[in-house]
This record gives sequence, C-alpha cells and structure tokens, in this order.
Amino acid sequence: MTTDDERFLTATADRLSALPGVRAVSLGGSRAQGAHRADGHWDLAVYHRGAFDPRDLRDLDWRGEVSEPAGGGLVDGGARLRVDGRRVDVHYRDLDDVEHQVAEAERGRFGIEPLMFHLAGVPTYRVVAELALGRVLVGDLPRPEYPAALRVSAPGVWRGLAAATLSHAEHHHAPHGRVAQCAGLVAQAAAQTAHAVLAERGEWVTDDTTLLARAGLTEIDLVVAGMTADPQDLVLGVAETGRVLATA
Repeated sequence: MTTDDERFLTATADRLSALPGVRAVSLGGSRAQGAHRADGHWDLAVYHRGAFDPRDLRDLDWRGEVSEPAGGGLVDGGARLRVDGRRVDVHYRDLDDVEHQVAEAERGRFGIEPLMFHLAGVPTYRVVAELALGRVLVGDLPRPEYPAALRVSAPGVWRGLAAATLSHAEHHHAPHGRVAQCAGLVAQAAAQTAHAVLAERGEWVTDDTTLLARAGLTEIDLVVAGMTADPQDLVLGVAETGRVLATA
C-alpha cells in the first residue's frame, strides 16, 4: 500500500469513527490481506453501539448511495461511495449482533443467510471471520481464533446441504436434460462442500471469489464445461461431481 493510500485510509477512517455511535472502523476484504488489485475498491466496516443513523454518513457529502440499517445480521446495510476518487464500500456492523455471533460460533452454532453473488449463501460466522481477518484502523476489536466447536459442527451441516443439493440435481433435473438447473445445483453443491472443507481446516471465509480454488475443487469447472442437454451426459456429470465432492 502506498503512502498516499495510507493517508487516504487514515483520513477516511478518522471521519467515519467520528460519526455518532461508532466505536471502531476496520479495513476488510482483499486490501486487509494484501491481495488486492491496484484499482480495487476499499471495504470499510463501521462498528457501532446502539442505533446508527445513516444521515450522519450522508452529511459527510461523499458521492454515492447510503442505505438504511437493516437491524443487524450480515446484510445490515451500508454505502457505496466515491471518496477522493476511490471506490469505497462501507458496511454497518452492530456490535451487539457481532458479539452474539462470536458467542454462537464459539458454541458451534450458526445460520446461513442468502446474499447476492454467493452460491451457497453466507454463514453467520462471517462477521466473526471479518474480525479475525480485518485490519483495525480506529478503536479496539477482538481478533478471534477459529472456534474448535465450529470445526466440529460446520462441516457436517455444509456436507449435508451439498448432498441434498446434488441429489435434487440427480433425480429432478439430470434425467430431463435440464442443463442450466443441473449446472447451477452442481456449482452450489461444490460451494457448500468448499465451505465444509475450509471449516474442517479452521480457515475463515469472507467471500466465495476463490472458494473452490482454496478447497481444491476446481475440477468441478471441467464437469460443468462438459455438460450437454443429453440426459445421460447430465447424469454422468452429476455422478462425477459426487465423486469429486466425496473425496474433497
């Protein structure tokens, strides 16, 4: 990260941290892990205690869209902004909700919420992963280890979902030559299995951009690429997917 980037980051975090109710600001995404592209956007999270009023964020006069808070959870609202010529995404994080999810993850409990562009949805322990992987810019935030209880509970949940997803493709779509539905369910089952593999390893996941690669499941690309409208080909493709996922 260049000196100019650091100055920008410090100035932006300071302005966000001064908003009413904000207790901490962190950098997330690929930039926090040093894996970003030079033209990539900036992911910032504002951790607030109590209600957060988006009007305070709008009053900073940064160009872009600012949404209302959704009351906690993974999709709690945020903003897409242009700050000093840079693309910045701001995510709202309610500390009461975050602390609840940390406690749940430590007990091996979690839910899965739908989120656009994520094939398998997103586990509620993602907010815990953000704490573990993010870079705190202002304030104090915990940096949790991967809970042992989660390593025990999560893989079975994810693998169970993957088995059900693949079974639906096998029995309801492949015999009828439905390529799009089969391909979609194969991809979803692969993503679910990838979550299982990474949970078994105790590796945090914050997005699914490189999910299959991290789990060693890129062979599924070849399966999907070879799918045709021939029902027999689809049945074989789904069966091959099952073999790959079973050995992941």
